[in-house]
Amino acid sequence: MEIATFGAGCFWHVQAEFDQIKGVTKTEVGYMGGDVKNPKYEQVCTDKTGHIEVCQVEYDPKKVEYKHLLEIFWKMHDPTQVDGQGVDKGKQYMSTIFYHNDKQKKEAEDSFKVKEKELGKLATNILPAKEFWKAEEYHQKYFVKHGKVC
Repeated sequence: MEIATFGAGCFWHVQAEFDQIKGVTKTEVGYMGGDVKNPKYEQVCTDKTGHIEVCQVEYDPKKVEYKHLLEIFWKMHDPTQVDGQGVDKGKQYMSTIFYHNDKQKKEAEDSFKVKEKELGKLATNILPAKEFWKAEEYHQKYFVKHGKVC
């Protein structure tokens, strides 16, 4: 199994999207990129911790390629929007690809170039993965728990 981590706005819908992909074996929502250890949702929402809401995706590379996960990532949000997604405003909602190895970095950068030619200037960041802090349990599989469909 391999790990991929994406920020594309509110992590509830990101998780719901990736949960539908064949070859994805597990997803968890949480926080990455900031300076506070074990941040809580209320802290992240202040825009002062530097964290981004993310979905960490465990996947079987024999069943789904990282490139396909990138395609899903680009389709699920507006990568041109600065400082948020839709009605969700703030740095914690920034479009971000956190890469876990050199291969992911290269594929993310290549897909970025293609998408930028298509859409114009992108606000998406491509950053090395940092420590993943799992979000509170009430955020995990939020749409499933509340009977909503993404």
